[in-house]
Amino acid sequence: MATVVAERAGASAEAAEERISVATQWQLMWWRFRKHGLGMVSAVVIIAFYLVALGADFLAYADPHASEAQRSLIPPQAIHLFDGGRLRPHVYALEGRRDPMTMERVYQANPDVKIPLVFFARGFEYRFLGIIPTNIHLIGVEGAQVEDTVFILGTDRQGRDLWSRLVYATRLSLVIGLAGVTVSLFLGMLLGGISGYYGGVIDTIIQRVIEILRSIPTIPLWMGLAAALPRDWDVTQVYFAITLILSLIGWTGLARVVRGRFLSLREEDYVMAAELVGCGRLRIIFRHMLPSMLSHIIASTTLSLPTMIISETSLSFLGLGLRPPAISWGVMLQQAQNVHVVASTPWLMLPAVPVIIAVLAFNFLGDGLRDAADPYGI
Repeated sequence: MATVVAERAGASAEAAEERISVATQWQLMWWRFRKHGLGMVSAVVIIAFYLVALGADFLAYADPHASEAQRSLIPPQAIHLFDGGRLRPHVYALEGRRDPMTMERVYQANPDVKIPLVFFARGFEYRFLGIIPTNIHLIGVEGAQVEDTVFILGTDRQGRDLWSRLVYATRLSLVIGLAGVTVSLFLGMLLGGISGYYGGVIDTIIQRVIEILRSIPTIPLWMGLAAALPRDWDVTQVYFAITLILSLIGWTGLARVVRGRFLSLREEDYVMAAELVGCGRLRIIFRHMLPSMLSHIIASTTLSLPTMIISETSLSFLGLGLRPPAISWGVMLQQAQNVHVVASTPWLMLPAVPVIIAVLAFNFLGDGLRDAADPYGI
């Protein structure tokens, strides 16, 4: 019996070794990444974030730009799922009054007035995925305006719904990070590859440019570039300008990594063989050398995304980046710049939560990809 078990174990080990020996680099990376628990959880969280960004119009039940002084600074509202033992989601109506001591408007829920919630309700019009015109939203209310009755995360000083603004801010902040990393990735691979492959004067010039960019203090640079943006630019123009600024600053680290790898790869036999058969230098860089370090580039890019997100949030929070009516995490946090907010209206600080979660998720995902990039490591 023991002999049979040993033979089966040996056969399984041989089959596993044969499977590994014929696996591609991507398969080896995936098998190793699956064992990284935090990396897998972070991947799910990031996918969820981008699904929220993709369906922001559908998830937002109120117009994120609609303001009303009578709805100013309403605290988060609880959603009750059951009514009399039956599944019937609803919220309590809110009654507002002036506090005679502080003269601030306070709100109190009235449990006697229940407002039922319905799914796939009609609301403000939008274009789903920017193409399909519709007015269907995830939730709504029966017989009332949803903007006046539902406040899942409360409202800001202008009476704008925080939940609806938060999902729109998720879209803009994540897309800016992704766009900025894409541009910096291209610049880093191109200039780093040229620097490491050609060497000589070209390498010296590119490295001196990198050193100059990295030696400039970040905050003064942001302030100078932000001050150079015309105040009459619309949201789209400011968006592309911020993306370009973040990209021009963020490519230097990746360029250094790519250059170091290329200095060792350009002496490899397959690179010399490509040169002998007449391949152009750019073809050798993009077709033969970059794919050999693609896994490292993916890991580096994933770790760069949280830096881009933090940069945009910091710029907008300081008033140097995106400005209203744009909606981003940094723009929303502009209203949480004093101690009074922490004491009286802490829900205005809620946009900091997705920033923290997104940055941690991207970092854990980057760690998992970095470990998986070396499938033969222990």
